[in-house]
Amino acid sequence: MNTITANQLKTKGVSVIENNLADNHELVITVRGKEKFIVMDISQYNYLRECELDAALHQTKADHQDGNFVTESVEDHIKRIKQ
Repeated sequence: MNTITANQLKTKGVSVIENNLADNHELVITVRGKEKFIVMDISQYNYLRECELDAALHQTKADHQDGNFVTESVEDHIKRIKQ
């Protein structure tokens, strides 16, 4: 994964991001020598979001199969989550 400094971003602007993302899916921006931010192409971001949603759906289906759910009224649900 490529890395650039915050100063490089400040001096070179968005072009330094574009150039680095041409070869990689992600780019690390460091601040004072420490990794601070990740920048990625929107298509990579959308792919990762889709993966998160697939994982959540898989977990929900597994919970349902295992009987790990509650059937209750809206009022009872509100009371339970406020506890």
